[in-house]
Amino acid sequence: MIVKNPEFKISAVSPKQYPKDGLPEVVLVGKSNVGKSSFINTMVNRKKLARTSSEPGKTRQINFYDIDKKMYFVDLPGYGYSKMSKAEHAKVGSFIEEYLSTSKNISLIIFLIDIRHSPTENDRIMYNYIVQSGKPFIIITSKADKIAVTKVDDAVKKIQDELNPLHDFTFLPFSAERKIYTENAWNCIQNYIDF
Repeated sequence: MIVKNPEFKISAVSPKQYPKDGLPEVVLVGKSNVGKSSFINTMVNRKKLARTSSEPGKTRQINFYDIDKKMYFVDLPGYGYSKMSKAEHAKVGSFIEEYLSTSKNISLIIFLIDIRHSPTENDRIMYNYIVQSGKPFIIITSKADKIAVTKVDDAVKKIQDELNPLHDFTFLPFSAERKIYTENAWNCIQNYIDF
Protein backbone atom coordinates (compact mmCIF):
# COMPACT_ATOMS: atom_id res chain seq x y z
CA MET A 1 0.00 0.00 0.00
CA ILE A 2 1.52 3.31 -1.12
CA VAL A 3 0.07 6.38 0.58
CA LYS A 4 0.54 9.53 -1.50
CA ASN A 5 -1.03 12.40 0.38
CA PRO A 6 -1.72 11.81 4.08
CA GLU A 7 -2.66 14.88 6.08
CA PHE A 8 -3.71 15.87 9.54
CA LYS A 9 -7.41 16.78 9.49
CA ILE A 10 -8.58 17.87 12.96
CA SER A 11 -8.19 17.40 16.71
CA ALA A 12 -11.63 16.82 18.19
CA VAL A 13 -13.00 16.78 21.72
CA SER A 14 -16.68 16.25 20.90
CA PRO A 15 -18.81 14.55 18.19
CA LYS A 16 -19.73 17.87 16.57
CA GLN A 17 -16.06 18.23 15.59
CA TYR A 18 -15.69 14.78 14.01
CA PRO A 19 -15.31 14.84 10.19
CA LYS A 20 -18.66 14.62 8.41
CA ASP A 21 -17.52 13.17 5.08
CA GLY A 22 -18.38 9.58 6.01
CA LEU A 23 -14.96 8.10 5.19
CA PRO A 24 -14.17 4.80 6.95
CA GLU A 25 -12.24 5.18 10.19
CA VAL A 26 -9.47 2.95 11.48
CA VAL A 27 -9.21 3.67 15.18
CA LEU A 28 -6.03 3.33 17.25
CA VAL A 29 -6.36 2.60 20.95
CA GLY A 30 -3.76 1.73 23.55
CA LYS A 31 -1.99 2.95 26.63
CA SER A 32 0.10 6.11 26.61
CA ASN A 33 3.45 5.74 24.84
CA VAL A 34 2.56 2.38 23.23
CA GLY A 35 3.44 3.75 19.79
CA LYS A 36 0.17 4.85 18.15
CA SER A 37 1.71 7.95 16.51
CA SER A 38 4.75 5.93 15.38
CA PHE A 39 2.38 3.33 13.91
CA ILE A 40 0.65 6.02 11.83
CA ASN A 41 3.92 7.56 10.65
CA THR A 42 5.34 4.17 9.66
CA MET A 43 2.19 3.08 7.85
CA VAL A 44 2.09 6.23 5.72
CA ASN A 45 5.90 6.43 5.35
CA ARG A 46 6.18 9.90 6.89
CA LYS A 47 8.38 10.94 9.77
CA LYS A 48 6.24 13.62 11.38
CA LEU A 49 2.62 13.36 10.25
CA ALA A 50 1.55 12.25 13.72
CA ARG A 51 3.37 13.99 16.53
CA THR A 52 5.32 11.59 18.69
CA SER A 53 6.45 12.50 22.17
CA SER A 54 8.88 11.03 24.66
CA GLU A 55 6.47 12.26 27.32
CA PRO A 56 3.52 9.87 27.66
CA GLY A 57 0.00 11.20 27.96
CA LYS A 58 0.50 14.15 25.61
CA THR A 59 -2.45 13.34 23.34
CA ARG A 60 -5.57 14.60 25.12
CA GLN A 61 -7.73 14.95 22.01
CA ILE A 62 -8.91 12.68 19.20
CA ASN A 63 -6.69 13.24 16.17
CA PHE A 64 -8.01 12.46 12.68
CA TYR A 65 -5.54 11.81 9.85
CA ASP A 66 -6.89 11.79 6.28
CA ILE A 67 -5.26 8.99 4.26
CA ASP A 68 -5.54 9.90 0.56
CA LYS A 69 -9.24 10.80 0.96
CA LYS A 70 -9.96 7.07 1.34
CA MET A 71 -10.02 6.61 5.11
CA TYR A 72 -8.96 8.12 8.41
CA PHE A 73 -6.52 6.92 10.98
CA VAL A 74 -8.09 8.08 14.26
CA ASP A 75 -5.66 8.37 17.16
CA LEU A 76 -7.46 8.20 20.50
CA PRO A 77 -5.85 9.54 23.69
CA GLY A 78 -3.67 6.99 25.46
CA TYR A 79 -4.79 5.65 28.81
CA GLY A 80 -3.01 4.57 31.97
CA TYR A 81 -0.44 7.36 32.27
CA SER A 82 0.33 7.54 35.99
CA LYS A 83 1.12 11.28 36.11
CA MET A 84 -2.32 12.28 34.86
CA SER A 85 -4.66 13.55 37.53
CA LYS A 86 -7.87 11.63 38.24
CA ALA A 87 -9.83 14.39 36.52
CA GLU A 88 -7.64 14.09 33.41
CA HIS A 89 -8.02 10.29 33.42
CA ALA A 90 -11.79 10.68 33.59
CA LYS A 91 -11.77 13.25 30.78
CA VAL A 92 -9.64 11.03 28.51
CA GLY A 93 -11.83 8.03 29.32
CA SER A 94 -14.96 9.97 28.40
CA PHE A 95 -13.42 11.09 25.05
CA ILE A 96 -12.61 7.48 24.18
CA GLU A 97 -15.96 6.06 25.23
CA GLU A 98 -17.97 8.82 23.57
CA TYR A 99 -16.14 8.39 20.27
CA LEU A 100 -16.34 4.57 20.25
CA SER A 101 -20.03 4.63 21.09
CA THR A 102 -21.14 7.47 18.78
CA SER A 103 -19.04 7.32 15.60
CA LYS A 104 -20.92 5.63 12.77
CA ASN A 105 -17.85 5.31 10.54
CA ILE A 106 -15.62 2.93 12.52
CA SER A 107 -14.52 0.16 10.15
CA LEU A 108 -11.75 -1.31 12.31
CA ILE A 109 -10.27 -0.84 15.77
CA ILE A 110 -6.54 -1.44 16.11
CA PHE A 111 -5.60 -2.12 19.71
CA LEU A 112 -1.87 -1.65 20.37
CA ILE A 113 -0.06 -3.50 23.16
CA ASP A 114 3.68 -3.34 23.90
CA ILE A 115 5.16 -6.68 22.78
CA ARG A 116 7.66 -6.65 25.66
CA HIS A 117 5.14 -6.77 28.50
CA SER A 118 2.16 -8.74 29.66
CA PRO A 119 -1.12 -6.86 29.18
CA THR A 120 -1.81 -4.45 32.05
CA GLU A 121 -5.09 -4.31 33.95
CA ASN A 122 -6.05 -1.28 31.83
CA ASP A 123 -5.19 -3.24 28.68
CA ARG A 124 -7.51 -6.05 29.80
CA ILE A 125 -10.32 -3.59 30.52
CA MET A 126 -9.90 -2.03 27.06
CA TYR A 127 -9.70 -5.45 25.39
CA ASN A 128 -12.94 -6.56 27.04
CA TYR A 129 -14.62 -3.26 26.13
CA ILE A 130 -13.64 -3.68 22.46
CA VAL A 131 -14.77 -7.31 22.34
CA GLN A 132 -18.11 -6.40 23.89
CA SER A 133 -18.57 -3.50 21.44
CA GLY A 134 -18.95 -6.02 18.62
CA LYS A 135 -16.86 -3.83 16.31
CA PRO A 136 -14.18 -5.43 14.10
CA PHE A 137 -10.71 -5.22 15.64
CA ILE A 138 -7.16 -6.54 15.47
CA ILE A 139 -4.37 -6.45 18.04
CA ILE A 140 -1.01 -4.98 17.05
CA THR A 141 1.90 -5.84 19.33
CA SER A 142 4.11 -2.78 18.96
CA LYS A 143 7.82 -2.15 19.55
CA ALA A 144 8.91 -5.48 18.04
CA ASP A 145 12.29 -3.87 17.28
CA LYS A 146 12.99 -3.87 21.02
CA ILE A 147 13.37 -7.67 21.04
CA ALA A 148 15.31 -10.11 18.84
CA VAL A 149 13.61 -11.00 15.56
CA THR A 150 13.78 -14.67 16.52
CA LYS A 151 11.71 -14.00 19.66
CA VAL A 152 8.92 -11.96 18.05
CA ASP A 153 6.56 -14.82 17.17
CA ASP A 154 6.78 -16.31 20.67
CA ALA A 155 6.20 -12.91 22.27
CA VAL A 156 3.07 -12.34 20.14
CA LYS A 157 1.79 -15.82 21.01
CA LYS A 158 2.36 -15.21 24.73
CA ILE A 159 0.21 -12.06 24.66
CA GLN A 160 -2.46 -13.81 22.61
CA ASP A 161 -2.48 -16.75 25.03
CA GLU A 162 -3.08 -14.32 27.89
CA LEU A 163 -5.83 -12.26 26.25
CA ASN A 164 -7.33 -14.58 23.66
CA PRO A 165 -6.71 -18.26 24.51
CA LEU A 166 -9.11 -19.36 21.78
CA HIS A 167 -6.89 -17.62 19.20
CA ASP A 168 -9.95 -16.47 17.27
CA PHE A 169 -8.76 -12.86 16.86
CA THR A 170 -5.87 -11.48 14.81
CA PHE A 171 -2.62 -10.56 16.59
CA LEU A 172 0.23 -9.06 14.55
CA PRO A 173 3.72 -7.80 15.44
CA PHE A 174 4.73 -4.28 14.44
CA SER A 175 7.80 -2.10 14.55
CA ALA A 176 8.41 1.51 13.58
CA GLU A 177 12.08 0.61 13.01
CA ARG A 178 11.77 -2.71 11.15
CA LYS A 179 9.46 -2.00 8.24
CA ILE A 180 9.01 -5.74 7.53
CA TYR A 181 5.67 -5.81 9.37
CA THR A 182 4.02 -2.86 7.62
CA GLU A 183 2.66 -4.74 4.62
CA ASN A 184 0.96 -7.35 6.82
CA ALA A 185 -0.74 -4.57 8.77
CA TRP A 186 -1.97 -2.91 5.55
CA ASN A 187 -3.21 -6.24 4.19
CA CYS A 188 -5.19 -6.74 7.37
CA ILE A 189 -6.70 -3.24 7.22
CA GLN A 190 -7.67 -3.80 3.59
CA ASN A 191 -9.79 -6.77 4.67
CA TYR A 192 -12.07 -4.22 6.36
CA ILE A 193 -11.83 -1.22 4.03
CA ASP A 194 -12.43 -1.13 0.31
CA PHE A 195 -9.70 1.05 -1.20
